[in-house]
Amino acid sequence: MRVRKAVFPAAGWGTRFLPATKASPKEMLPLVDKPVIQYAVEEAVAAGIEQVIIVTSSQKRAIEDHFDSSFELESLLEARGEIETLRKVRHISDLAQVSYVRQKEQLGLGHAVLMARELVGHEPFAVILSDDVVVAQRPCIGQLIHAYGQTHASCVAVMQVPHEDTSRYGVIDPDPDASDHGDPRLHKLRGLVEKPTPEAAPSDLAIIGRYVLTPKIFEKLEQTPRGAGGEIQLTDAIQALMQEQSVYGYAFEGVRYDAGTTMGWLKASVELALERPEIGPEFRRYLAGLDLH
Repeated sequence: MRVRKAVFPAAGWGTRFLPATKASPKEMLPLVDKPVIQYAVEEAVAAGIEQVIIVTSSQKRAIEDHFDSSFELESLLEARGEIETLRKVRHISDLAQVSYVRQKEQLGLGHAVLMARELVGHEPFAVILSDDVVVAQRPCIGQLIHAYGQTHASCVAVMQVPHEDTSRYGVIDPDPDASDHGDPRLHKLRGLVEKPTPEAAPSDLAIIGRYVLTPKIFEKLEQTPRGAGGEIQLTDAIQALMQEQSVYGYAFEGVRYDAGTTMGWLKASVELALERPEIGPEFRRYLAGLDLH
């Protein structure tokens, strides 16, 4: 069955970016001239996703407004003859069919995914964490969808991290004896460990915010007790899923920025700006002229 739907958990408080996120969702923080979540939605659409499901909470109305049409703004731009800007604005509301579901309590990533159960239905689906911005020739979630097509099993995106940094991530335990379906980037999981110490880490392959999951995950999420921080952890449910179904990790091609941290967001802002043909050369000259001593 084709992967047609993607779930975007966007109900968190964004406390790392306070006070900027006191009244504005962290997903709406701009990277150059687009909010973080738009990069993720565009990635999904480029991979063939047809329905976008955004899990929100109170004070997240700005996300809904962003992906809606704005008659007054569009009329103003048209009257001014700013056709290119008008095209960019209309592009946002035309990206995909967007639905919203509320997460009334902040009970973790697993709970946020569970909130989308009725809209997803009985089909495989993607989960995209917009904090993880991935720049790649092929959309990162598209690479996972392709891996799902090879395995017909749930797949999580993984990347190699410095061994000393494993305690910041969920880390996979790949099965060295499993078939890789002819793809060396594909790793069958025999386990995963949440934030292991470097000494206890089963590998250097860390999970980042891209998943393709079978609908069986909803059953496992319902049965998952609250874990760390009193939250329902998606990794716990995936671990339970592995008792019944195969799960794979896919070492995606691309560069990932953790835009959920101030430093990661700054790095993404600079490097994405440098790649923009209309501003990159001038920005590069500006950076080269800075006195950094």
